[in-house]
Amino acid sequence: MKNVLTLNSISPVINDIFDSSYNVASDVENPVGIMLRSFKMHDYTLNENTIAIARAGAGTNNIPVDEYAKQGVVVFNTPGANANAVKELVLLSLLLGSRKVVDSIEWVKTLKGKGDEVSKLVEKGKSNFVGGEIKGKKLGVIGLGAIGAMVANSAIALGMQVIGYDPFLSVNAALRLSSDVKVVSELDDLAKSCDYITIHIPYIASQNKGIINSGLIRKMKDGVVIINLARGELVDNADIIKATESGKVGRYVVDFPADELIDIPNVICIPHLGASTPEAEDNCAIMAAKQLIEYIENGNVVNSVNYPSCSMPRTTAHRLVFLHKNISNMLAQITGAVGNEGININNLTNQSKGDYAITIMDVEKEVSASALSHLASVDGIIKVRAL
Repeated sequence: MKNVLTLNSISPVINDIFDSSYNVASDVENPVGIMLRSFKMHDYTLNENTIAIARAGAGTNNIPVDEYAKQGVVVFNTPGANANAVKELVLLSLLLGSRKVVDSIEWVKTLKGKGDEVSKLVEKGKSNFVGGEIKGKKLGVIGLGAIGAMVANSAIALGMQVIGYDPFLSVNAALRLSSDVKVVSELDDLAKSCDYITIHIPYIASQNKGIINSGLIRKMKDGVVIINLARGELVDNADIIKATESGKVGRYVVDFPADELIDIPNVICIPHLGASTPEAEDNCAIMAAKQLIEYIENGNVVNSVNYPSCSMPRTTAHRLVFLHKNISNMLAQITGAVGNEGININNLTNQSKGDYAITIMDVEKEVSASALSHLASVDGIIKVRAL
């Protein structure tokens, strides 16, 4: 029985994914894998038997991914699984940023008890909440991954002009984009020409903390609407407050409330609802479970945030999976060590990313415990598994 620990409530759809060889629960001991959503693992004591962690969501700020890489623990996320849910909330945010719907709803509540006067008061007061239409306006999309591309394409369908910026735009992502989306190479070009700007990039503290700040805001159009459903830290809160007070930023819609943002005029704080739909939670749970099972049973890695993607169809009944440092001559050392153990290699694949690499190797006989121990002792090997 393979134990999988859940550190958060995970959609029950995973019960249809894990077969009877797995015991999935919140109280299992010695788990081979862990599933979670928002549980903070930075101070968590990891069991030595754990080989993989799957987050049912895209962001992994709550997981010490670099430290786990050093320990040979593969961390997965589920990019794109909640993309439609976030996209739909972005579209709602565009409308909330354009039309003073939130303010008007709160105002209508003050009319309670006015009886027959309500309709007259509504007609008299509605002019205070006039807003504009999004059709024909320019939307800037920062980040054109799974969510950003869906937002861009939907905005085109709504009659908006869309400008995209993504310095790491992949071929697959580019193919998902409507041909009507104009992609620029400089963030300044997007900032200065758009009526609305929405952010869809992962937060990396050393690279993009406060990427939306006073310097960039100064280059934007007066009255620009900024939407942040990615991560709160991507926007400098002090700068955005000053910009909304001056009118430089017409509205700031954010899915990550902070104390200083609450009850600020023209700041709409949404309580982190981006992926909070049953459909998104199901999709994330299913993807996370499948990725975890595939790694546990076959050593194949898809959508890891700390190791490279590396997969190979089974060609024999026996398989070796090496997690190792990405250094010169490593593959030769591994194949040499396997040969020294009298093990014939049928097929192999090797992939690297940054400081780490994975080698998957199908072999023609079962690997003994002593041979596995010898292989694990090769300098540069972080972890080796026999499947």
